[in-house]
Amino acid sequence: MRLQRSGFWFWTALALAAGLALRLCFIHYIARVAGDSIVYGSIARNWMQHGIYGFNELNGIPQPTLIRLPGYPLFLIVCFRIFGIEQYTAIMYVQVVIDLASCLLIAALADRLFGPRARMIALWLAALCPFTASYVAAPLTETLTLATIVLAFYALYRWQQAGPTFNRWLWILTGTLSYSILLRPEQGLLAAAIVPAMLWIAIRPRTTNLIHATIPVVVASLCILLPLIPWTIRNERTFHVFQPLAPHYATDPGEPVPLGFQRWYRTWAIDFASTEDIYWNYDGAPIQISDLPDRAFDSDTQYTRTAALLDDYNRTTTPSATLDDRFAALASERIANDPIRYYLFLPVARVLNMALRPRVEMFPTPLQWWKYHEDPRQTIFSAAYATLNLAYFALAAIGIALWRRRHWTGNAPIAWALFASILLRTAVLLTLDNSEPRYTLEFFPVIFLLAAIPFTHNSKNSPVEHQKQLSS
Repeated sequence: MRLQRSGFWFWTALALAAGLALRLCFIHYIARVAGDSIVYGSIARNWMQHGIYGFNELNGIPQPTLIRLPGYPLFLIVCFRIFGIEQYTAIMYVQVVIDLASCLLIAALADRLFGPRARMIALWLAALCPFTASYVAAPLTETLTLATIVLAFYALYRWQQAGPTFNRWLWILTGTLSYSILLRPEQGLLAAAIVPAMLWIAIRPRTTNLIHATIPVVVASLCILLPLIPWTIRNERTFHVFQPLAPHYATDPGEPVPLGFQRWYRTWAIDFASTEDIYWNYDGAPIQISDLPDRAFDSDTQYTRTAALLDDYNRTTTPSATLDDRFAALASERIANDPIRYYLFLPVARVLNMALRPRVEMFPTPLQWWKYHEDPRQTIFSAAYATLNLAYFALAAIGIALWRRRHWTGNAPIAWALFASILLRTAVLLTLDNSEPRYTLEFFPVIFLLAAIPFTHNSKNSPVEHQKQLSS
């Protein structure tokens, strides 16, 4: 037993050391403080120094905003007070610690669900996953969001095992889900996946009084929403709008939203290259018709109209109501030509692109990575990344089949909560305009767990046997 324990600690330490080295390499070579990182940092600095939750400045005075929820700025404020304002490298190191802690929690949950062998496999899969590890090198919400997903499912399992009543695991689960929503608005989907599982766990014993059993779940559900109350009140007082979460288009009240352009964009956009070349360039940078794929035009006439429209925009690179109306008319024509393409094919294609595209968005890699003749090394690197990404998904799919064959090892509510978190997120991703691989990064905590199953013994009793080993 001592040899087994010493071997366990050795391989655990080795996995963490390898994971640490990987993350430090990312910080050293690809650290990025730009875009949303600057927005979050400015909000945190102004909130801390001026008491104003905002980032744009007018005459040196920060202007209030509601386009980002306060969860990540709160984290940045804590880091700013400890390490100094805008010491982003120190924040990256903190994110390394948080991410490695998430790896340990994933391993602990895999251990309890599938046995000791799964524990080590899940740890290595999580520690050496470059897709999640690379995001510690940017001050963004991703690392903390992944941590809340892992902790939420771990706390759900421990709450089930401790007895679905008022206990510390209920409050840990509640606080985790609440903070997760404050990080990103779509993280309400995590609560939507877990709360029904809590009800299932609470009322599953037939001898339980139904009302008495559901009280902890109802109380927890209300507490999850409590932090949104002051945020909603603040938005009502500051902007006179009811906005409990961040707005869909990330705009403050009164800012114009180019709905016509976005609708036209959805009639053809699939890949991340279009997001960077077209979607993000609109309103401030020129858009070249040569960057549009052939599917953006249904006819030569439509190509000519689109070219003229983009030429008019490029004269000022500033949107206008007239331009937006012209984009809307073009979008309506294209949707009428092929509604199935707009409502079914393109949304599904965008989600598949987000899930399966090489996750090299953190690297200085060409957007059109598949053009081998332009940069063979980058094409090979991107293809290898895509293959690794696909391997994770394939192992997870095999894991689902094996877990189902083992009758969910007695943890059906946990299993369906895991699946629901991915299905709900996928449903929301189908409604998005722009394709970004990082939107499917939240799949990976679940993938790490499921991908460990194929390496375990074919026995649904392995967790029980492991508990006997621990007790001995």
